[in-house]
Amino acid sequence: MRLHLLAIGRKMPDWVAQGFQTYAGRMPKEMPLLLRELSSGDRGKGANPGRAREVEAERLLQALPTASRVVCLDQRGQQQTTEALAARLADWRQGGNDVAFLVGGPDGLTQTCLDRADECWSLSRLTLPHMLVRVLLAEQLYRGSTILAGHPYHR
Repeated sequence: MRLHLLAIGRKMPDWVAQGFQTYAGRMPKEMPLLLRELSSGDRGKGANPGRAREVEAERLLQALPTASRVVCLDQRGQQQTTEALAARLADWRQGGNDVAFLVGGPDGLTQTCLDRADECWSLSRLTLPHMLVRVLLAEQLYRGSTILAGHPYHR
């Protein structure tokens, strides 16, 4: 099983890329975390933000791996405990299908993406910068994998 993080935005600050790679690099070989960065919609001066979100949604949905389970990250989604996330990882691993996590741009995900999702999660009720979500999700997936492995990282 592979975990795919499909995220809008390509020019992230170095600390975001380093933070993501720190945790993605620690993931077990049988559960790699792969990042696919997708271009954002036109957000220049005079651009239509609604149209930008629609373009981003199309790119995210087209990038979905075949037969993958889809989890949208949205502040209106269901919050998880780390232990519940570990249990989900165990279930997914048994199922064998890849899992794709969708992270929208600065204006979030469209209803089309949310409707396509098998699950919708919130990492926090706070509004988080979409780039920070990459690092937080990677850390929590790593932490969940350590719980499954009986590693003391999660105390």
